[in-house]
Amino acid sequence: MRWQGRRESSNVEDRRGLSGGKIAAGGGIMGLIAIVLTLLLNNGDTSNIQLPTMPEQPAQSSQLSPQEEAADNERASFVKVVLADTEDVWDKIFQQSGSQYQAPTLVLFRNVVESGCGNASAASGPFYCPADYKLYIDLSFYEELQNRFKAPGDFAMAYVVAHEVGHHIQKLMGTSDKMQRLRGQVSETEYNSYSVKLELQADFYAGVWAHHAKQIKTADGQSIIEAEDIDEALTAANAIGDDRLQKEAQGYAVPESFTHGTSEQRMYWFKKGFQTGDMSQGDTFNAPNLNGSR
Repeated sequence: MRWQGRRESSNVEDRRGLSGGKIAAGGGIMGLIAIVLTLLLNNGDTSNIQLPTMPEQPAQSSQLSPQEEAADNERASFVKVVLADTEDVWDKIFQQSGSQYQAPTLVLFRNVVESGCGNASAASGPFYCPADYKLYIDLSFYEELQNRFKAPGDFAMAYVVAHEVGHHIQKLMGTSDKMQRLRGQVSETEYNSYSVKLELQADFYAGVWAHHAKQIKTADGQSIIEAEDIDEALTAANAIGDDRLQKEAQGYAVPESFTHGTSEQRMYWFKKGFQTGDMSQGDTFNAPNLNGSR
C-alpha cells in the first residue's frame, strides 16, 4: 500500500505512554484462559461479549528499545493513514446516500486498556467498542499477523483496521444495536450464527472500503492500492477464520460455536465487497448461503 507521506487522521488517542489499569479476568486462572480464548476467536471484537474485571493491578512498564520505538511509531503512522483513508471513503459513501458520516476514534495502546466495553489486554487483538465509538489497537498485533498468523504485508493490517471500521458502520446503521437486543432472547447457538453474519458483514464493508480506496491517488497519480494488497488482505482473512483458529487451538472445529465465520466465508465476503463496492450487496443476514453458493 502506498501510504508514506500521506494524510494521517487526527481522530486518534495515543495512550501508548500509559500503563496499568484493570484487565479482563474470570474466576481464577481457568476463567482467564477462557476469556483469552474467547477474545482470540472473536478477533478482538468486544461488541458481542461482556468483559468482567478484577481489582486494579499495579502498572506495568513497557520499555522499548530505540529501534522498537521507531518501528512502533512507523506502524502508528501507517494505521493513522489507513484510518484517514476510511474517513475519506465512508464520508463520500454516506454523502451519496444523503447522510453524514461520523468518524470513529482510534485508540493506540500498549499492554492493557480501558474502554467503554470493558477492559482488555494486548492479547485481545484490535477491537471496536460500540459503546464509545472507538477502535482499539495495540500495534504489537502487526507482528502477530506476520509471525503467528503468517499474514505479512502492510495491507493485512489495513484489512484489520477496515474490518473494525466496518463494525463502526454497523453501529451507525443500527445493526449492532439490533444484535445487542437479541442477547438473551435466543439460544447461544442461534446468537452465534447471528454473530457470524455480523462479522462477515464487517469483512464485506472492509472490502467495500478497499474497492473505493483504489480511486485514491498519491501525489504522483498512482492508486494507493498496489497489485499485491488484496492478496495480503485475503491471506489475513483466511488466517483468522473460526475453523482455522479452533483447529490450531484444540485440533478440531466446533461449527456451532463459530462467532466470526470460516476462513472461506471471511475471504468470500471481503472479496465480494472489493469486487462490487456496493453496500446493498452486503446483507449477510439474509444471504441464502454465506459461502456464496446456493
